[in-house]
Amino acid sequence: MMFKDDAPLYSYEVVRESGENVMYINYLGAAEVPSLVDSGEVMARVIDNLREEANVSRIVFVQQRNYSHDFVQVRMLVEIANLIDFLVKQERVVSPDKLSHLDGLYQEAYAFLNHVINEVLSSDPVKAYRELRGELFRQRAKVDGKEKRTEGSEYIGILERVIGFFGDLELIKIAKGKFDSYVSGNREIYNEFFRADIMPNFTFTRMVAKLPADAEIVKQYQIAEGSDGSMVTIFRRPNKAKFVYHLSPPEYMLSEDHHMLLNLARNVLIEHSPTAEEFNDPERTRQVFFNVAKDLLSDLAESKNIALSYGDLKKLSNILVRHTIGFGVLEVLLKDEDLQDIMVNAPVSLSNIFVRHNEFGECVSNLVPSMEDADSWAAKFRMTSGRALDEANPILDTNLELEDVSARVAIIQQPLSAGGLAYTLRRHRSKPWTLPLFVKNGMIDSLGAGLLSFMIDGARTMLVAGTRSSGKTSLLGSLLLEIMPDKRIITIEDTLELPVAAMRRLDYDILSMKVRSALGGESAEVSAEEGIRASLRLGDSSLIVGEIRSGEAKALYEAMRVGALANVVAGTIHGASPYGVFDRVVNDLGVPTTSFKATDLIVVANPIKSADGLHSWRRVLSISEIRKHWEKDPLREGGFVDLMKYDVKADKVLPTDDLINGDSEIMKDIASNVKGWVGDWDAVWDNVVLRSNIKKETVKVATKANMPDLLEGEFTVKSNNAFHQISNEVVKDVGVPVGDEVFPKWKRWLEKEVKKFDL
Repeated sequence: MMFKDDAPLYSYEVVRESGENVMYINYLGAAEVPSLVDSGEVMARVIDNLREEANVSRIVFVQQRNYSHDFVQVRMLVEIANLIDFLVKQERVVSPDKLSHLDGLYQEAYAFLNHVINEVLSSDPVKAYRELRGELFRQRAKVDGKEKRTEGSEYIGILERVIGFFGDLELIKIAKGKFDSYVSGNREIYNEFFRADIMPNFTFTRMVAKLPADAEIVKQYQIAEGSDGSMVTIFRRPNKAKFVYHLSPPEYMLSEDHHMLLNLARNVLIEHSPTAEEFNDPERTRQVFFNVAKDLLSDLAESKNIALSYGDLKKLSNILVRHTIGFGVLEVLLKDEDLQDIMVNAPVSLSNIFVRHNEFGECVSNLVPSMEDADSWAAKFRMTSGRALDEANPILDTNLELEDVSARVAIIQQPLSAGGLAYTLRRHRSKPWTLPLFVKNGMIDSLGAGLLSFMIDGARTMLVAGTRSSGKTSLLGSLLLEIMPDKRIITIEDTLELPVAAMRRLDYDILSMKVRSALGGESAEVSAEEGIRASLRLGDSSLIVGEIRSGEAKALYEAMRVGALANVVAGTIHGASPYGVFDRVVNDLGVPTTSFKATDLIVVANPIKSADGLHSWRRVLSISEIRKHWEKDPLREGGFVDLMKYDVKADKVLPTDDLINGDSEIMKDIASNVKGWVGDWDAVWDNVVLRSNIKKETVKVATKANMPDLLEGEFTVKSNNAFHQISNEVVKDVGVPVGDEVFPKWKRWLEKEVKKFDL
């Protein structure tokens, strides 16, 4: 929250947020940074406030940076506030009538207890406790065992009683074991208890600054180049399954002057509410806002006599755009190419953001968003998607497109989510996946990649199946790059995930159609069924359906049977086996059994796990063809034939006897339309092996020469074009694209390309 300019210094306000009471204390304009560790005055003010407002779960000091203390820390302060009230109002320890019977010790006891309880306890409870203990030892030393002094013994009894109350404080229980490390009055001991989560005043996401106790750093890296980069530290905690993903974004590491400039500039920029039209071209809109932000920050810096370098101005402008029309810390997280998923659970202000890391699995982050963040993101996603998100439509599927990164976004809210808004973002790779990349990371071996490449060129119909997070959409995207660029492609998706923009940059003729979400509510979008049928009227094209979920299945099979037989038709679907896909398509989605025969190939991809259950890897588990002779049940009637099957010992898909022996009706059907291949299985198999060798050699050279760009989409398309051109030359010479002729020529072409990279 923001205090008004005329709000008194040190005044506070309690605000109800996500089921908890948050006390905001105004330190705007204060000379010191508010710190419970460094300042006894700050601690005393907080405890005095808590004596008035004890029902508080979180405390936020509002300055250019906001400093937030969580429930565990606040609870210790509330205990102290309650103890002061108890001693003063109920026990009346410092009242004259409670101490008057001490006679000669009255003045001494009154002065000491009043000093400790009313002056020291609220500002330095550890010092107060130690002074009480010291006074108790002194008084005991004065009392002789044989000649008991009544007033001395009574004073000792009062001290022992008060010390007993102190001993019940959580802070004192923990501090007792650390007394030897700190002298009395040394406030560094409070570092053991109080560490503020930092939250710049221009954003609402809290960053937990405190590092995990007893944690071990296992990796550290930067996720962006230059001064605008963010540092990531991965911690392993003892006896904890999840790693800690500790992010240090640049906006949390700025100077006070820079924080002030951003806060002032944000107050100006938020006066402008972007329209839906502006969000239609987000890249242009962000550039416009970036330019405005630069001018605004430059003017503000000049008026405040703050020197800004060009690098500082650029960094601050990027941060300002990110926290006004952008998506704040989500954008920082999405820049990390090692992240797969980002999860914001409900209630958002009480839950750390979780992330799924490529190397370390699911991790808990040090970031806690606020309801302001959640509401702001929801409003922007509603605007950009044109889809409803309300009580009547509590689910929103959409996508987030930034300059160099994209993500699939799933949002739910009440009544489906009892705690309110919750988000899951599936980060897409900034560049499209390719078959050589999958060969390198072990998802598929080179022979499997060669077989799929052969099937794509053969214009087969196929479904890529798998569970959630199995990589099926990424695998489908890699297969698109095996389609020759001279073929037109139409993609149909309810949430844009396929690498359409990247393929356009590679000169593909590709049309993207966005249809109504099967899970969402009302919108102006057309249904997936209508989109598929419309695609049949848009010319000769390969048809790619992002995900088959419901009624579009019938339309897709209609397209397979009547409209797109001359081109690749492919899509993804949930299913763990070929029969699982059949069961889903026929029994769940209502596609006639005979129509299912239009499927030529089913590729199943699923994660496999290690024996300890801590690691998993994505793998293609089978490549199966669908025979056409069966009538009712393809499983019982031999309708499914595995061409390749995953072998756990080899950790790859291996060719089955059916494939090796040439018992593949689909491949024979492809060969029947190719001059020189009809009836010659050896020639067909030679072509599959040739494609396999090309993928394998690409990976080998890229790895040996440390040229990862050879595995990316641009080079993959170039390599495929070279392969087809060389094959065409060999066909002219010998009649068929014999591998022994094509591969050496392609290899010489690769060597020339590698030399170009060196130059």
